[in-house]
Amino acid sequence: MKGRSASAADPEARLAEAVALVNALGLVVAHAEVVNLPVPHPGTLFGAGTVDRLAELIGALAEDSVADPLRIAFIDSAMSPVQQRNLERRWQCKVLDRTALILEIFGDRARTAEGELQVELAALNYQKSRLVRSWTHLERQRGGHGFLGGPGEAQIETDRRLIRERITKLRQQLASVRRTRALHRRARKRVPFPVVALVGYTNAGKSTLFNRLTEAEVFAADQVFATLDPTMRLVRLPSGRCIILSDTVGFISDLPIELIEAFRATLEEVTEADFIVHVRDVSQPDSDRQKADVNSVLASLGLGDSEPENLLEALNKTDLLADEEREQLANRLRRDQRPGIMLSAKTGEGCSDLLATLDSCLASQALCVELHLPLQAGAELAWLYAHAEVIERHDTSAGINLRLRLSPADAARFFRRYPDLGSIESCAVKN
Repeated sequence: MKGRSASAADPEARLAEAVALVNALGLVVAHAEVVNLPVPHPGTLFGAGTVDRLAELIGALAEDSVADPLRIAFIDSAMSPVQQRNLERRWQCKVLDRTALILEIFGDRARTAEGELQVELAALNYQKSRLVRSWTHLERQRGGHGFLGGPGEAQIETDRRLIRERITKLRQQLASVRRTRALHRRARKRVPFPVVALVGYTNAGKSTLFNRLTEAEVFAADQVFATLDPTMRLVRLPSGRCIILSDTVGFISDLPIELIEAFRATLEEVTEADFIVHVRDVSQPDSDRQKADVNSVLASLGLGDSEPENLLEALNKTDLLADEEREQLANRLRRDQRPGIMLSAKTGEGCSDLLATLDSCLASQALCVELHLPLQAGAELAWLYAHAEVIERHDTSAGINLRLRLSPADAARFFRRYPDLGSIESCAVKN
């Protein structure tokens, strides 16, 4: 169920997304509807009439079932602990809000030790806010003996203390993960290859595109949050330049802040990337809204309020569009100043154009350098052929004259490694 005031998205599109979230856990949706919610009720979220009507509906669905099913009511909105408790008492079933369901999905999909730590931290931060005096067992006391023990510690305080201690431990472990990731990034910069991160709304086809470009076998499925842990592979561009392509966790509207904080170590791979490819599912009617949600998450990571300059849009699933829709999309791309590539990760159409555009964008950021190498500089020459694009070469009796293009990071590394050959400032020329 979804209240109309919960999001600016189209209600039917948001309802379809809510059903997909439930299906992602392997649950069967017995009933789904959009509920008008002009003013949220402080005690039950919905008005009394809606609560009673839905109670009768849930009871009737339970009676129609042959077995005794696990009954769960999913509200695609945020709920207070009091609202959740009151609805569970009235409907006689478990009630989950949007944050709780997404946390359940992440918990089910976490496979690596890092992913499990991140999900547990997010879940504990969520549960911490739910420890209110809503349940009778939280009022029990534990005290000392005789007159020395005092009134003891309420169970709710015990739970809070245990959660705080576990959160502290998890944050320490994730801090270690963060340091390890930073070391890995520094190691990649010493190679170095540009890092290109795939980002996008969940189920936009990032993992399918990743597999298509890298010939990898990362798990990809037509479901939300199929990928949680980042994966990196080497990709060779048409010019011969190599990049490291990174597949990341998908975003979603109203992404719980607990998850953004817990997955910050993983999402730093996006903030540290040299280039970002935003994969969009253009077959969705609310694709523009999904784009805005992704940009909002990128902004929360410190990448600015507008689209980053180093971002390229990959308009995926064009094979699902009608010919007229494809033509309209192509015309819109021609009018836009920011480049975008139409493609289908499933069929491979347009993927070569994406690689060529990435190649061109990275080349535009490169420095053009003219060098004179002595004839005996074989190691320096081999290094340049391995890391730079050699545009011209002239061999003379006095040495080797080169005109080449390389990234600013490679140029800095080269002149630090071979300072006798000059400096970036003295050797750089116009492209």
